[in-house]
Amino acid sequence: MVTSNHSAALAFLQSSSLPMLMQEEIERLIMTGELPVGSRINESELSQRFNTSRGPIREALRALEEAGLVRNEKNRGVFVREIAFEEADEIYELREALEEVIGRRVAVAIKPDAIERLRAMLDAMRSAAQAQDVEQYAQLNLQFHEILLDTAGSKKLTETYKRLVKELHLFRMRALDSGGGLRVSADEHRAIVDAIASGNPEIAGQALRQHVAGSRARMHKAFGRADSAPIEAPNNPPQKEV
Repeated sequence: MVTSNHSAALAFLQSSSLPMLMQEEIERLIMTGELPVGSRINESELSQRFNTSRGPIREALRALEEAGLVRNEKNRGVFVREIAFEEADEIYELREALEEVIGRRVAVAIKPDAIERLRAMLDAMRSAAQAQDVEQYAQLNLQFHEILLDTAGSKKLTETYKRLVKELHLFRMRALDSGGGLRVSADEHRAIVDAIASGNPEIAGQALRQHVAGSRARMHKAFGRADSAPIEAPNNPPQKEV
């Protein structure tokens, strides 16, 4: 009886976690571009690829639709979502406000070892920028902001921010590549770390907000839209008193 109950519990766990696993895998395919923006998602091919039935695939796609990464068109199927420039611009505007909140929280909460970790990442980002390695830079950029999010310590802030970042992923890649933003972005990240290390919430918040405003301006440039207002580099922050 015990063995039977254990097997039933294991089967339930596997069946309930499989859609989540499929969601993570399909999301990875979207984020890496293996499933391009605008492409139709073939449930049958995915079920064969992951050696599973189409049920978990459908559940995963429903979750991804709620997350804003795919769209379901009646009688046509599920497609990787295309985000219009205007929507991306609105998301950038929201991100500016969120980044300022993150910067303020991080400046107060961050520990010296985390600052050193961020500084170590700056060298890797600089190398990727000099090599014009957009994919590597994008991954480092994601890790950089993950550290800030973890340090900010807000579950709701993290959930909201991550959804916006995922929706903007393809736009950000193009802006970095076509908008000439790799070198500038690397410099902005160095200014962010200096601002956070100052321990001043206002300076740190403004540095992060200006960074997103700069990314937004590069997106405008990449898509041939009117330039945004010039982005001023943050002032050199005062050092935190010991």
